[in-house]
Amino acid sequence: MKLSSIVLAALLLCMPVRIWPQENRSVRGADDRFKVDILVVVAHPDDEGGVTPYLARAIYDEHKRVAVVFGTRGGSGVNEYGREHGPAMANIREIEARQACAELGISNVWFLDGKDTASQNVLNSLASWGHGANLEKLVGLVRLTRPEVMISWLPGVFIGENHGDHQASGVLATEAFDIAGDSAAFPAQLAGDSKRLEPSLENLQPWQPKKIFYFSDAQDEKQFVGKGPAYSVKQVSPSQKKPYWRLAMDAALPHRTQFSGEIERISHLSDTQLESIMNDPNAAWWTEPQTLILGKSLVGGAPTDDVFANVTPGSVLREEPAGKKSKHEDSPQPQAVLGGPWLFYTRFRAAHGLANLPQASTPEIGVKAGSTLWVPLVVFQTSSNNPLRVTLKTEAPDGWKVLSGQGDFELPVETSTALHMEIDTPALSAEELKKAAPQEVTIHVTSAGKRLGDVRVRVLLRPNALPQ
Repeated sequence: MKLSSIVLAALLLCMPVRIWPQENRSVRGADDRFKVDILVVVAHPDDEGGVTPYLARAIYDEHKRVAVVFGTRGGSGVNEYGREHGPAMANIREIEARQACAELGISNVWFLDGKDTASQNVLNSLASWGHGANLEKLVGLVRLTRPEVMISWLPGVFIGENHGDHQASGVLATEAFDIAGDSAAFPAQLAGDSKRLEPSLENLQPWQPKKIFYFSDAQDEKQFVGKGPAYSVKQVSPSQKKPYWRLAMDAALPHRTQFSGEIERISHLSDTQLESIMNDPNAAWWTEPQTLILGKSLVGGAPTDDVFANVTPGSVLREEPAGKKSKHEDSPQPQAVLGGPWLFYTRFRAAHGLANLPQASTPEIGVKAGSTLWVPLVVFQTSSNNPLRVTLKTEAPDGWKVLSGQGDFELPVETSTALHMEIDTPALSAEELKKAAPQEVTIHVTSAGKRLGDVRVRVLLRPNALPQ
């Protein structure tokens, strides 16, 4: 090494350490590959066929994005094509379902962990499905796919097939519709920004769909006339030049384990013969017209309005009972607050009426001296359609070093965005630790020169502590 290089290195080592502000960075938003307009929730592979004439219309001619969630893999059904039963056939039916959905251009397909249960009692199905665990999984999928509209089986008892699993999928879909937008429901899914390889916390956002519709396996479908929008299955798709029933029938052909004989028969029929079947009320696969049953609409309108009437893409605020929301989520101005478990308990107390439950006057935690302090933040935004630009600046005790999270950030357009800051704490001697007192870290959050909040946490350095 040259002498000049050695001198330069020595000078650099003697200079005081400065943490240079990082350049403006954009915070990643949700994965738009999985954003959908319609989320269909059904019980078994082939159940999606109950609504595929409408889905063909929505996909091909209204350019809607659709995803499907199946409650089970259908292992208790019959096998009319091969000899496999139980789990082996469930594996086959999963592939059939994916192929059937792919025929309509639906690539995003998920399966819950429910067990195919042959019963008319919805309680039997909910019990064997593992109601709570699968509801949590479905809520996570709603938050991932962020649908504007949900469609599921009608939860109710009617003369007809009246399958308990069909009813169970409608029950879970309704419950997920009601709570996916609740920040106090399944909070681990909303845990926010964390370490890069965090294996458990999902960093999703609450999401409230606008409408939920149902379809039914009841024998008498006339009783649902006027309960929701009706769509002709015989109308010819302008883009595909085929009637919607034919597009739906083509999508049903992969389900050979369930309808092998029927699929084999119709595959040899001419278009004229197939149309004759569809014109026979006793043989047609779908009624004309197909009626969807409106369950709930958070955007108003009449029951028979089009599925997407009054629906504007994007987040919609839930109407929470008085006292259920935290003050930060009800503010008309952007705000920055301490996130992670501290924000969870703020929401938890508000949701459960525990305003008088004791809590630290200033958020606090003890960490091992010499470890990295993790400070989570959440920036609550307003209804603006423009990205919010924020600046984070940290005040920390002498000897503490900001590793990441400081500087300028451009946030995605969403109701709230999770960030975090990592700060190295100094290693202390045993004598120093005996005298140690809590010290305060403050993160100043501003936007365009306006203060959004000062996030404070009291930190005690200890000889040992559990990881954050």
